[in-house]
Amino acid sequence: MQTVDFPLTDEYIELISLLKYLNIAQTGGHAKMLVDDGAVLVNGTLESRRRYKVRKGDILVIGGEITVQIV
Repeated sequence: MQTVDFPLTDEYIELISLLKYLNIAQTGGHAKMLVDDGAVLVNGTLESRRRYKVRKGDILVIGGEITVQIV
């Protein structure tokens, strides 16, 4: 499993924006599809809100393969 640390400089970043920024999703449509298909866990819970506000301390698991720690 690949682990990525993401240094958040603002209060939050929207989930689909983060997926695009990290190149996990190639487009906004792909990011939405990942969320809609249930491929994203935030802090161990399935996240279905595309515009979820990801904040410092959150841990995301995408597709069971990539872990993103928000620092």
